[in-house]
This record gives sequence, structure tokens and C-alpha cells, in this order.
Amino acid sequence: MENAKTKSVVCASPQNSAEMLYALSTKRVESNEFWRWGTDNNMPEALALLSRRSTAHRRIINDKADYISGKGFNYDCSVPLLDNIVKRANGEDETLRQVMNKLAFDKSLFGNAFLEIVTDEQHSFLSLYHQDATHCRVAKDSQHILLHHDWGHFRASEALSLPLYPLFEKQSDGTLRSIFHYKDYEPMFEHYGVPQYIAGMNVSAIAYKTDRWNIARLDNSFQLSGVMMIDNAVDSESEASELARLAEQRFAGKPGQVMFIIRDESSDDNSRFIPIESQNDGDWKELHDQATSDIVVAHSWFRSLSGLDYSTGFSAERILHEYEVALNTVILSEQSEILEPILHAISHIMQIDCSSLEVINRPPTRSKPIYMKVWEARKADGLEYDENDERQQLYLSEISKYNLKSIG
Repeated sequence: MENAKTKSVVCASPQNSAEMLYALSTKRVESNEFWRWGTDNNMPEALALLSRRSTAHRRIINDKADYISGKGFNYDCSVPLLDNIVKRANGEDETLRQVMNKLAFDKSLFGNAFLEIVTDEQHSFLSLYHQDATHCRVAKDSQHILLHHDWGHFRASEALSLPLYPLFEKQSDGTLRSIFHYKDYEPMFEHYGVPQYIAGMNVSAIAYKTDRWNIARLDNSFQLSGVMMIDNAVDSESEASELARLAEQRFAGKPGQVMFIIRDESSDDNSRFIPIESQNDGDWKELHDQATSDIVVAHSWFRSLSGLDYSTGFSAERILHEYEVALNTVILSEQSEILEPILHAISHIMQIDCSSLEVINRPPTRSKPIYMKVWEARKADGLEYDENDERQQLYLSEISKYNLKSIG
């Protein structure tokens, strides 16, 4: 008996299996109005999309922003104007801590952040607004920032132009407005900053794709990939293609690939599925774990501060130690950088002493040295304290489980 001849071969691969995590067009965007942020001017959108698709990457960004913005502020409450700014930083009833948290988030995600500063000619008030970094571009004169809601369809008539601080310009509503541009330094990049994790963008994509692989396998009930041999009578290539399409729609495995081979009718039906087994599960897990570790390194961050080591047990001591290192190497310097223009604006526009304003930093687990006094601990936590109160003169050791009688 003659072997059946192959009529048509159709390969069925998973739908959107080559879905791009992020894409920067090679087309150059030229404009006399602004400097491109990325080759196609869509770098912020690409970075934002990447952060939404990589679990560890997003967690680190969220946690860094929370640690940098702290738990509030210590300041001299006897200065009413300063008290008002801390409690109500702008017309949207945002606190200064909320504004700082958004600035810290954008700076961690984009390596750039934008703070709008609003006052009037009499300097009778001061408002501080965070501006979404995806809406901002540096003007070609490098002295202004352009704000637009959709940079894919930019129209100069729809854009708002604000001068870079400390320059102010009068707006149509009569207010004086300026904008401060935070940017992380990177050699060769003059107009925009570059995020610290730039070297880890590829591993962030790997972590996302390994997650997608596992989700696809779960959706497909861990079915194997393989070759499907179908014996059927077909009269034309179009009929074979249609039969393969219907088979693909009904049987194709999402995580892998299924090749459908349509053959001419023979006396015997030899239709069968030939599975292709994969023994690389361990490789995928190791790849994902390595990518996660590389993400942490790229962010200059610490695993325990983003909950990445809880699988091996919760260690409060390790968390406190890594928090102290992060505080002195990352958090304090970022806080100082974000607060500097804010303090400058408050002191020069409102003419008040804001030197007492400082961020309250608390570790993720509560622990204070036993030689600290109660009033010192309350001050560190941003609570009311009285250093002359006898009860607050006690050492923590005297009211804790240690109950030590003397301090050597």
C-alpha cells in the first residue's frame, strides 16, 4: 500500500506568544517644540508598562517610594504657615507626604519627577503639585517643561508650558507657576534622567515572561505540545488550511506549539498525536529566581525590604539590619534630594523658617535600642513628647520585657 501523501502542513503557535513586553519604535520623532524622551518619545510609557508586568520590579518601586516618603514629618508646629503646607500642600487637599510619595514613585520608576510650584505676585500662598512624568517633556529651549495629555498626538496649542524653577511665569488664571525637574544623572543623557535599574530592564522582562509561561501552562492544564497527524479527505489546499485552523482553535496548547499535518485519505486512519515532552521546568524556575535577584541588585535595593525572602522564614533582625543600610545608603539621600527644592520654595516664597521640617523614618518592624528614653522614642515616631516629663525620662529598658535596673 502506498504511503499517504502530505497535502498541507500548518504550524499552530500560541496566540500572542510573541507579545512584546514593551516596544520603542525605531522611527525618530523630530519636533522643534521639545526634546524626545526615547527614540520614539514613548520611553515613559514603556517604563510604566514594564512596571505593571513584572511583579518583583513593581514591588521594589512601590516599597522604595513608601520608604523614601516616610511616615510623615517632624516640624515646628508653632509656625502656622508651615503647618498648613504640611497638612494641605495644594488645592486638591493632598498632604505634603502624599505629594512627596508621588514624586518618589516617579523618580524610582522613570528616573525623573516633576514638582509644580504655584504662588501669586504677593506671595500670599504656596501650593505644591506633583505632575505625572508621562505628561512632561523638556522644551527645546531647555528652560521650560511642556505638559500634554497625549504625546502620541501632540499639538502645541494644547500643551501647557511652565518655566523651570526658580523662574516663574504668569498664567491665564493670574497665578505664578514654575516646575522643578528631578532627574537621576547618567553620562551622555542631558535632557532626561535615567532610572537606576536601567541595567535590569531585560531581567525584568525575563521575570514577566516566566510568569506568563507558567500562567499559560496552567490555563492549558499543563497539556503537552506535539505534532497532530490527521488523515482526512480534502480536495484543495484551502480545505486543508481550514481544517487545520479549526483543529488549532479546538486543540492547540497555549504554552507550547502544535503542528498539524493534513494528509490525503488512505485505507487506514493513522490520525494520532505525537507529544513532545519538555524536561526544562527546573531551568525555568532557576531563570526566574536569577532574574528576581538581578532586579533587586539593579535597583540598589534589598530583598527583605520587599518581602522576597519570606519563603525562607521571617527574620526581623535581618529586616532591621537591611533597613539601616538602606536608610543610610538610599533613603536619606533620596529624601534630601526631593525635599531640597521644596524647602527652598517654602523659605523664599513664604519667608518662613522651615529648617525644622524633616521626614519621619520608621523601620518596617518596631525596634528601638533599650538605652533610648521614652521621649526620644516618641519623637522618633513623630508622636507628641515632653522631654521634661518625668515619666518620659525612663529608659525603654525600664518599661520593656528586659526590665534592666541599670544602664552600663
